[in-house]
Amino acid sequence: MPKDYYLLGDEAARAEATGLANPPWYRTPVDRDTIRALMEKDDGPPTRDTLLWLGLMIGFAAAGIALWPTLWSPPFWLAYGVLYGSASDARWHECGHRTAFKTPWKNEVVYHLACFMLMRNPYVWRASHVRHHTDTIIVGRDPEIVAMRPPDLLRIGVNLFGLVDAWMLARRMVLHASGRLHPEEETYVRPQDRRKVIMVARLWLLIYALVGLLALGMGSILPLMVIGLPRLYGAWHHVMTGLLQHLGLAENVTDHRLNTRTVLMNPVSRFIYLNMNYHLEHHMFTMVPYYRLPELHELIKHDVPAPEPSIFAAFRRLVPVLTRQLRYEDAVIVPDLPSGAAPYRPEVARLLPNAV
Repeated sequence: MPKDYYLLGDEAARAEATGLANPPWYRTPVDRDTIRALMEKDDGPPTRDTLLWLGLMIGFAAAGIALWPTLWSPPFWLAYGVLYGSASDARWHECGHRTAFKTPWKNEVVYHLACFMLMRNPYVWRASHVRHHTDTIIVGRDPEIVAMRPPDLLRIGVNLFGLVDAWMLARRMVLHASGRLHPEEETYVRPQDRRKVIMVARLWLLIYALVGLLALGMGSILPLMVIGLPRLYGAWHHVMTGLLQHLGLAENVTDHRLNTRTVLMNPVSRFIYLNMNYHLEHHMFTMVPYYRLPELHELIKHDVPAPEPSIFAAFRRLVPVLTRQLRYEDAVIVPDLPSGAAPYRPEVARLLPNAV
């Protein structure tokens, strides 16, 4: 039968009782001075990448508007949509960690802009992501488990167009604007942030209402093509890459080498994704900026599983696992470690009979 992923359910209580809540995670031993150097932030790379991101968005939107409603405009809207509905996910993530820019206010500006594009309340989702890192893929504790077991492939497929996420987030926006939080959110949002959650939701609802009224007044969906709809038609890339972070790997373990995956990707996807394809490295050393993750990868590769060589290869390896999970089997991938790596903790023994 399906597992109980509810943050107020039996699995949450079990995680608390067994010490899986906020557990001590395995981390590859590294020289302290070396990791401190890698954690140093620099305004240069994120400023360049942010200006390129926003510049491309403005250019593609301008071309889409200028060519509207001819058949020449859709390619520009598709490109704009990926930068709005997918690249914003990586910017939300990095600036939410406050690791992208050295200057604090720059992280906050980009974070709030990306949150708006994704319809993710900035105060709820920063708290949610903190919990994701302290309790990564711990059933009943992690609010950001994308694919539960058995995986709902129809839901995943529909969400490639943002339909599941956008509907849920729109409902949460209305809930927050009414002055309430979801019961699960109450478990991780700080009480002092509650008023901010409500104020942001009310402001965003006003903006979306004004965009909708503008579209009605113009008799055209063009304003919605700029604000709102790209959260749907541009979501596919961040859903695709997000699935690769943890899907098919172990739950309820305390070693990120067992529940987080690194995938080598093409330069375009790496720009959209801001190097979050080095996801294992990010989870082990969260405060290393995205532009230093390739260096971190080289530093610890002797102690972690080899990365998947491509997006296609990663999904191809996932297929047998998902097939078995659909039959309610507890199938997982247990990645091989390189020779000389620190062995997995004894908890891995229970995974081996189900390894694919």
